Amino acid sequence: MRALLPLLRTGWGWRAGPPAAARLTRVKSAGPGPHRAMAQALYRTEERGQLYSPDYRLFFKNVAGHYISPFHDIPLKVDSTENLFNMVVEVPRWTNAKMEIATKEPLNPIKQDIKNGKLRYVANIFPHKGYIWNYGALPQTWEDPHRRDKSTDCCGDNDPIDVCEIGSKVLSCGEVIHVKILGVLALIDQGETDWKIIAINVNDPEASKFHDIDDVKKYKPGYLEATLNWFRFYKVPEGKPENQFAFNGEFKNKAFALEVIKSTHECWKTLLMKKCDGGAISCTNVQVCDSPFHCTQEEARSIVELVSSSPNKGSKEEEQVWHFLGK
Repeated sequence: MRALLPLLRTGWGWRAGPPAAARLTRVKSAGPGPHRAMAQALYRTEERGQLYSPDYRLFFKNVAGHYISPFHDIPLKVDSTENLFNMVVEVPRWTNAKMEIATKEPLNPIKQDIKNGKLRYVANIFPHKGYIWNYGALPQTWEDPHRRDKSTDCCGDNDPIDVCEIGSKVLSCGEVIHVKILGVLALIDQGETDWKIIAINVNDPEASKFHDIDDVKKYKPGYLEATLNWFRFYKVPEGKPENQFAFNGEFKNKAFALEVIKSTHECWKTLLMKKCDGGAISCTNVQVCDSPFHCTQEEARSIVELVSSSPNKGSKEEEQVWHFLGK
């Protein structure tokens, strides 16, 4: 594969060639098997450092084995004509470690968030254990901190848009899966808009039942209410107040969610083309070739090689303390 690849433009996203790889991402499937095979074939990960330590990093590679950014180089949409999006899994369901795409580091590996010098873990708030969905992000989206959202009247939180995947399978950190969008919740976190997309893995055994947010209410009763309460209370054990929501905590439907995604994708394009101030965000990418932040495969490899691969002592992953916040 050449270092510089042509971009294939769709209505939603930018993909890099070669054409054979592009065809892989656009194959339509009648069943879950081919989709699963495609997702496994297109991306894999490489660990550096010890899990649950400040030095841990999870880097991404494409089908050719070249390092890429999960933030910038994985296309947003799997197919421009379907409700089918790529999701990067950061946190598996029932776990507590706050793993996230490192937006300020070159190639944006996944790392564990650190606050006040300590690794972050979300609290167990009864009756929930850790995260209650597979939690992650949509690539090629960005919630612009300088752009005030018309519907929430708050600016973005400077991250890719978050996803709560509600399927039955517990996924792994670093998996790239195909999801159907069902709806969205507008969390207002310390005055910033922090959208939470509700989606389901297309390979879930019950995925065919889910088409919009009302299907979640029908087939998974109580899940949306639990999601609202989770986001309302999850920072309370840290001594912070309850979080607030736009629209009085109402979950908006698929059509609304798709417009939110489209808007954050346009913000990401502006960011990658250096048409706005991205601040400390690292826009280094391997496949968006007309971006001024594009780098070669060799440069990407050098970035990864600078990160220590030696194991360091990690901390304990599980958060065993339970918090009871009932009123």
